[in-house]
Amino acid sequence: MARARHHLKGKVMSEPSANRKTLYIQDVAPRDGFQNEKQFIETQDKIDFINALSQSGYAKIEATSFTSPKAIPALRDAEVVMHEIVRNPDVIYTVLVPNVRGAQRALECNVDEVNLVMSVSETHNRANLRMTREQSFEQLSDVVSAVRGSRVAINVSLSTVFGCPMEGDINAFDVLELVGRFAALGVDGVTLCDTTGMAYPTQVGKIGREVRKLFPNLTTTMHFHNTRGMALANTLAALEAGIDRFDASLGGLGGCPYAPGASGNVCTEELVHMLELMGYDTGVDLTRILDIAATLPALVGHDIPSQILKAGPRLTLHPAPDQGA
Repeated sequence: MARARHHLKGKVMSEPSANRKTLYIQDVAPRDGFQNEKQFIETQDKIDFINALSQSGYAKIEATSFTSPKAIPALRDAEVVMHEIVRNPDVIYTVLVPNVRGAQRALECNVDEVNLVMSVSETHNRANLRMTREQSFEQLSDVVSAVRGSRVAINVSLSTVFGCPMEGDINAFDVLELVGRFAALGVDGVTLCDTTGMAYPTQVGKIGREVRKLFPNLTTTMHFHNTRGMALANTLAALEAGIDRFDASLGGLGGCPYAPGASGNVCTEELVHMLELMGYDTGVDLTRILDIAATLPALVGHDIPSQILKAGPRLTLHPAPDQGA
């Protein structure tokens, strides 16, 4: 797995400037966003969308899911998408895989990384994946075994790390224990997911620090939803805990069907706008992704929750009102 780990990190890291810390932004809209849309996004539109993102400075793009087409018909074109996109060598193309068959399909498409998903919450895992946590862990262990030895990196996304709408608070010990079990299998990274928008800043900081302290060899990513308007505040807490990788979704697309009232993921453009103002180097071209975000309402058939798209960046200036004669 040493080669895969080098592939995951070396592909995106560049030497930061003297005064700006480098952060890594990972867009999940093509998978997490599109799979939740009621209308099917045409395959060529998906390809064009990913190609546009590929030229925007992202560290990673979650391109699709190799789940059964019956389970997620919105992404039934996964193979075509992965074969037809124009890949940028500076971008990691990751895909969600639920089982060994999905992993085999992904490997045949020459992906850079597979992303495995399960919940820390037993109830949420049963509702979302229709398995117990232990059954999920065993299934994902088989995926790790199937992928190990290839050049493909392995990331595990743990859902409901910060709370479950059915169980309430999640014991931090359960989170750390599950991270430890996957670390022992030799995975490369872990994503801590606020699947249902229940995270708050002090909680994020505590868990982020513990994971980094106990598992320094894992690449740690945070994945926030803006369900209760705290995604950017939680990002600041994660930064203070030393986290430098963040999932986001252009236009704020996506969401969790088992979280009542849930909105989508944190908007990429809002995240990048804030971080760049604070002096961080995200590598993402804000002007370019705003242009791409502007195409989303027509693509998905509804408005998107992006405030930056509506209001413009902070220094978007307007002519003074006419004062009259």
